[in-house]
Amino acid sequence: MNAQDVAAYLQGNPQFFEDHAELLATVQLTSPHSHRAVSLQERQMEILREKNKGLELKLADLVRHGHDNDRTQQRLHAWQLRLLAEVDSHALPYAVQDGLQQVFDVPAVALRLWRVGEAFAHMEVAQGAGDDLRLFAEGLRAPYCGPNSGFEAASLLEQDDIASLAMVTLRVPAKSAEEGPGAAFGLLVLGSPDARRFHEGMGTAYLTQIGEVAGAALNRLRD
Repeated sequence: MNAQDVAAYLQGNPQFFEDHAELLATVQLTSPHSHRAVSLQERQMEILREKNKGLELKLADLVRHGHDNDRTQQRLHAWQLRLLAEVDSHALPYAVQDGLQQVFDVPAVALRLWRVGEAFAHMEVAQGAGDDLRLFAEGLRAPYCGPNSGFEAASLLEQDDIASLAMVTLRVPAKSAEEGPGAAFGLLVLGSPDARRFHEGMGTAYLTQIGEVAGAALNRLRD
């Protein structure tokens, strides 16, 4: 018999140690922690302690993520309230842009709008949105998170050392849940010198919400 045969036999005959209880006291194993001989029961206790430690670490990680999500939700709520309270349409784009930078502690934020009304065409946020940028935004069906690979949108940010980006298209709000995504009329760009701040594996649920809220708020500026 080899080791696999013995393991298979013990798995298939769980009553073995009940029938031969004396073996439990005589079997000696080597502890990986102290390299001394320990009984089978003591080794089992070590394994259980290791499993419990692993579960405790996972639980602590879940709790930390839960607290992080709570803080993000509170910040998002504060930003939404700021947009709702802004009565000056000319100040609204800056409430969107500056609010995200302050509330979410983002190093660099830029906003560009097009197809705006004549009363808003002179604003900085309505300048510099060329055809390529508009086409890019229209084709962006979900928020982008990842490295700055020479995107034109990165040039909208005031910093030159941007290593990672998050980009969200602003669209005309749908009138019903059955409608598909509306036409793009803006792009929101968040950047950081930290290459790990926005990465490909991060979730985009909050960014999607930010894009939807910003699009709904700024919709009043459209032509």
